[in-house]
Amino acid sequence: MATIHPSAVVEQGAELGEGCIVGPFCLVGPNVKLGRDVELKSHVVVTGDTEIGEGTVVFPFAVIGEIPQDLKFRGEQSRLVIGARNRIREHVTMNCGTEGGGGVTRVGDDGLFMAGCHIAHDAQIGNRVIVVNQSAIAGHCVLEDDVIVGGLSGIHQWVRIGKGAIIGAVTMVTSDVIPYGLVQAPRGQLDGLNLVGLKRRGVARSDITALRAAFQMLAQGEGAFQDRARRLGEETESQYVRDIVNFVTAHSDRSFLTPGG
Repeated sequence: MATIHPSAVVEQGAELGEGCIVGPFCLVGPNVKLGRDVELKSHVVVTGDTEIGEGTVVFPFAVIGEIPQDLKFRGEQSRLVIGARNRIREHVTMNCGTEGGGGVTRVGDDGLFMAGCHIAHDAQIGNRVIVVNQSAIAGHCVLEDDVIVGGLSGIHQWVRIGKGAIIGAVTMVTSDVIPYGLVQAPRGQLDGLNLVGLKRRGVARSDITALRAAFQMLAQGEGAFQDRARRLGEETESQYVRDIVNFVTAHSDRSFLTPGG
């Protein structure tokens, strides 16, 4: 069913799907479940109550499912759930959740987590997310689908990043980022829209035009930021603009990065 190198340690109770490969000097804990065709290259630690979806590849020296880096953690039962077909590169760390954060850290499908990046406790990571080398996603963060986080960046705890947004390299993000936003500069400024990403995904020109107009209204319209977003919701027919409206009007524990702010 699975191929296990003689030097690897797979503890009793672990579940390995058909076609799994556990390479040299890996450690798989007793509460780990590996889906079909998961590959652990070598020197990988997978521990805790951790599930890894089919086709995911984990590269050397990654540590997946260890306890949170949170002094409030007292050993309560918590989990890490990773989806299918992810690429988890060298020295990546992903932690289980905490009782105070819902108990589960989740990672979606088809992500790329480059060398040395960190996914902290209770983070909720969507599909097709890319986190570039040495970036850190703090506890309780939400990254929606198709988000890209540039290298050496830090995302503050509780921050939400909307779908399709891109964070430039060496950026500190301390406030929520609207869907399809473009954020850069050391302290994180919302400088526009991720137009390159929208075009690559084949978004219609009419929707891109609507997003540009919506961004201008958010930047220059009257009233508070949330009020401008609500007015957009009443006027637009674009689902992409509605994504922004729904994101801004949803509950958040952080403020928002605003255009020009």
